[in-house]
Amino acid sequence: MSTTFTIDTATSRANPVAAPMKRLTVPAVRQRKAALTKGQGEPLVMLTAYTVRMAQLMDPHCDLLLVGDSLGQVIYGLPSTVPVTLAMMAAHGAAVVRGSYHAVVVIDMPFGSYEASPQQAFESAAYLLKETGAAAVKLEGGVAMAPTVAFLSERGIPVMGHVGLTPQAVNALGGYGARGRSQEEADKIIGDARAVAAAGAFAVVIEGVVETIAIAITDSIDVPTIGIGASARCDGQVLVAEDMLGLFERVPRFVKRYADMAGFVGDSVRAYAAEVRERSFPTADQVYAPRD
Repeated sequence: MSTTFTIDTATSRANPVAAPMKRLTVPAVRQRKAALTKGQGEPLVMLTAYTVRMAQLMDPHCDLLLVGDSLGQVIYGLPSTVPVTLAMMAAHGAAVVRGSYHAVVVIDMPFGSYEASPQQAFESAAYLLKETGAAAVKLEGGVAMAPTVAFLSERGIPVMGHVGLTPQAVNALGGYGARGRSQEEADKIIGDARAVAAAGAFAVVIEGVVETIAIAITDSIDVPTIGIGASARCDGQVLVAEDMLGLFERVPRFVKRYADMAGFVGDSVRAYAAEVRERSFPTADQVYAPRD
């Protein structure tokens, strides 16, 4: 496992870890498209991860782990992804790499770290991959970013594209509503996806679009599509893990809650607080007796 950080296995709560597995590769992910097109193989499973422990828990079940810039809202309580920095992404990316052995780890390029020029994008992406040991980066944008995708790909940096609802452009889009309701916008999104795929992206995330757009893109590009608020016909799916685990009350309509972790945590803390206040915790099982 390649990373610039190590864990003290004698003391860290991150251990014991799962037995190492052979990590998937970017080419293996890209090649999944051919099998899926023939009706063979399984769709790609992707979730966000920001910490070692969450990565450990999700890694055996996922093909890809995305260190999303959504950490700005999920971890830091920021109003959008726009304020997220390269340093934030590097710190959390390294943690996820340390906590995983199986999934391809992809790191979001934060707003302002790649738009100015392909050279800026290369420097930012190289920094993220060196600091974390991740396998790939993800960037938002379509036709305008295709030359940057090609520039990175030609220099050995795997790139995942992201079209449709692009959260970093929330100020320009005017909100987080579904995209592609007009024919003009639908045509643009499809063109964006085709452009980044042709430029060398190994997969493309399609977010928050009218379903027919996601299907049209999936049927027309030769790399996997990963949907989020798109279609079950995509070649894979991704969600923010904290949303699907039920840690937040307000989530996008495309999220399915698979658990009520917020309720579980609240109940557990309530029980702990009650025991502390009535002095029933700690008990003899949780304190140290004198040695004989």
